[in-house]
Order: sequence, then structure tokens, then C-alpha cells
Amino acid sequence: MAELNSTPNANRLHIGILGRTNSGKSTLLNVLTGQSTSIVSEVAGTTTDIVYKAMEINPLGPCVLMDTAGLEDTTVLGAQRLEKTKLAMDKAEIAIIVFPADGRADFAAELGLLDSFRQKDIPVLCLINIFGDNEAAAANLKAQLKGRLKESKVEALLLDCSRAKDVESLRLALARLMPEDYDNEFITGRLVKEDDVVLLVMPQDIQAPKRRLILPQVQTIRELLDRKCTVVSTTAEKLELALSRLSVPPQLIITDSQVFKHVYEHKPAESRLTSFSVLFAAYKGDLSYYIEGAQHIDSLTEKSRVLIAECCTHAPLKEDIGREKIPCMLRKRFGENMQIDVVSGTDFPVELSGYDLIIQCGGCMFNRKFIMARIQKAKEAAVPMTNYGVTIAYLTGILDKISF
Repeated sequence: MAELNSTPNANRLHIGILGRTNSGKSTLLNVLTGQSTSIVSEVAGTTTDIVYKAMEINPLGPCVLMDTAGLEDTTVLGAQRLEKTKLAMDKAEIAIIVFPADGRADFAAELGLLDSFRQKDIPVLCLINIFGDNEAAAANLKAQLKGRLKESKVEALLLDCSRAKDVESLRLALARLMPEDYDNEFITGRLVKEDDVVLLVMPQDIQAPKRRLILPQVQTIRELLDRKCTVVSTTAEKLELALSRLSVPPQLIITDSQVFKHVYEHKPAESRLTSFSVLFAAYKGDLSYYIEGAQHIDSLTEKSRVLIAECCTHAPLKEDIGREKIPCMLRKRFGENMQIDVVSGTDFPVELSGYDLIIQCGGCMFNRKFIMARIQKAKEAAVPMTNYGVTIAYLTGILDKISF
């Protein structure tokens, strides 16, 4: 249980709960969590922002449940709330659409949601909520929706939250929707095998406070141990000393992208080289697309506009890679007047067409579904997109020398 509870949210299965106001979404979340996670009220619009709850759900494992605002929220803050709901939709790997059996005849909003998720190949479960003694109305609604749901190959489930057997049926239905290959990918991909020696070069600077490692480092170390590799760690300034103490060169060196050039210049010829950011480019996003996007870097000019998207929401620090180091590298090469915009967390411009390039961080704080949604938006806007590590490798002239 301790391992499940310590699973980073970005590595948990994200389940979105969507529907109209007062359809029973918050009640459903509370039933699944066994806690009063969301406020339940007859007052429309009680859920004003997305409620995230990380927990284990048997038999799914570690999950993040997302309770969203009502689809037809007409309150003053409704538009902002619905923007947050769209963020949840971008993160959802399974969607639960709640239909209230309360006499409403028009379910165009719910069916529109269904179409949206199915177009993106996101598994969907439609729940028809039974309130009190309206079981007959719920069954009638299920019959009405039967044809439409069959066409979409989506399961509909009648749910009475007060019945334990119904809640168990819900958990099993969600388990059936879980993608077969979920969480089967490796951060290190095909770059290592059992008994390989892997050297990690991890600068310990202001970005990694004393006695701490950053999340990609921790996850990569754990995976390498699970894959039965020998893991050796060092800092950039101790790289040559660490290499001299190994009886054979490491099969792979994984470095922080900020010291890519230094490590490349000092590594053994037979050791392959990559970075944490490049590994996460493949693990969380689309590495081939990022490499293609990097080819557009040389077409930039001093008049170009670049967007840097950082998933972390930490306060800007000295020598920050996204806010300082990459902008400095770009301006040194293309001119000091280049416009570079930086966004963090879930912030991401709706209008992307004004940009000449988007540079996305590794994305360790978000799930792959969310990063892929950003990539899709860039493709739709016809704006090339790349990644921190890929960008630094390209600008230092070693992109063709690193391993993917």
C-alpha cells in the first residue's frame, strides 16, 4: 500500500467524471473514494473547480479521480469552470459520463462529450444515476440510449450509489476499460538490458535543493533497479573521476540536458549517451515529432516568437533551464530581441498560430495523455514543437550523436 500511495500523480490512471450540474458526479466521487471528497448539494454549480483525488481503486491500482464542474454551468464563473473541465478532458484516460434519470429529455451535451472522447479513442463508461425511487425512469432512459450507445460501442450502467453491489459493478466496468498496455512502457525504453552498467550524471544545483533528487531522476533510478541494471551516480564535475573508477565503460550514460555538451566531450566512445529530458520526451510525448520540430530551429530569426511550456509551477529560480538557459541559448544564436514567452503548470495558450516554435519540458508532472493533447494542438495549429533536451542537443550540435 505504501508503494501505491507514493505513486506520483503523473503515473496514475486518470479518470474523469463529467456531466451536467446536479447529475450526481460528486456523489459518485465520494462513493468511489469512500470519503466526503466533494461537497454534495442540490444547489447547482457546487463544484466550482476540478476536484482531484489520488487513491487506489481495486482492481485498477493507483488512480486520480477528477470531479468536474457541470457542463451547462451558467453561473458568473461558468466559462472559467468549463475551461478547467476541458483540462480534465485532456488528462482523462478513462471518462465516466453521468446521465441523470430525472426526467430531462435532451442529452445532446452528454452525447457530444461521448463523441469527443470516442474520436480520441478514450474509453468511456456511461452511468445512469438512480436517485431514490426512480429506478424505473433510469431503466427507461437506458433503453432510450441503447441504440446510440451501441453505435458508439460504449457500455451503459445503472448505478444506485447506496447499493454496494452496484459500486462493485462500477469498479469492474472501469477495469474492463483500462487500456491493455497501460503503464507497460519503460522510461529507458530499449536502451538497457539486465546487467548493464548505467552512469547517471546529475548536477546538484539550485534546481535540486540539498538532500533532494528531482522526480525524473528518482523514477529513472527505480526503473533501472527494477530492470536489474547496475546504477552509478555522479555529478558533472566528478564525471571523469567516476569513469576512471569503473573497470569497464558504462553501456549507457544518462545526463541532465544542461550538461549535455560537457558529458559528450568526456564520455568513452563506446558509451551511448542520452538525457533525462530526452527519455521523458519519448515516455510522455512523441520523440519523433520533437526531433522533427527541432529541425525548424535553424529557420528562427531575431523576429521569431517562441513559446516555452514548463509543466512545473515552481517559483522562477536562478539559472532556470526553461526561463533562463534555453532563452539565453536561443538569443545568443538568433538575436537578443527574439520574443520568448514562458508558461507554466496547466497554462497553455488557446491561440498558437502566432508562434514559430513551441519547446515543451519533459512533462514529468503530467500524464502522457495531457502532453499528447498539447502535441495535437500544436499539430492542428501547424506550429513545430520540440522538447527541452532535444533542443539543447540540437543547439550544441550533438542531436545525431545521442541515443533514443
